[in-house]
Amino acid sequence: MNTPTDQQPMLSPTQYLAHWQGHRSLTRRIIEAFPDDQLFGFSATEPMRPFGAMAWELQLISEMTMRGLTSENWESPDWNRPPDKTILLSAWDALTEEINQQFTSIPLEQYHKNYTLEWGEMTGLTVLLYNIDNEIHHRGQGYVYLRLLGIEPPFFHER
Repeated sequence: MNTPTDQQPMLSPTQYLAHWQGHRSLTRRIIEAFPDDQLFGFSATEPMRPFGAMAWELQLISEMTMRGLTSENWESPDWNRPPDKTILLSAWDALTEEINQQFTSIPLEQYHKNYTLEWGEMTGLTVLLYNIDNEIHHRGQGYVYLRLLGIEPPFFHER
């Protein structure tokens, strides 16, 4: 009988990496499109957060995911936001490089293990899929904010 780790994944780690990094690249362009004073200062309405706070959340969840999959340390991040756009983009770029260097060397069995995170128990694969789902959700909010600011956002299909 085959176990989940014996079966071929629908996407190879290399294919998933390209897909994830395509999303990260597009989200980075959304971050860049915000004026410096609006990234952490503009919100459509209460209780909506500024896009910079959402982008920092995406950064921290992706950092936690990579740390968890490579070391099995799923400690929750410090959710405080960075003080400015430069720090956010620098952290984003550093993580992008780390993901490029480490992702394809993660053992496949890590994707099938169950892990306990602050929002529940899930497999490594579920956490990875959550990363992209959450990024798409918040990036959509970023598109709305940019349009409210009168800024044409990047095309969503150009990843």
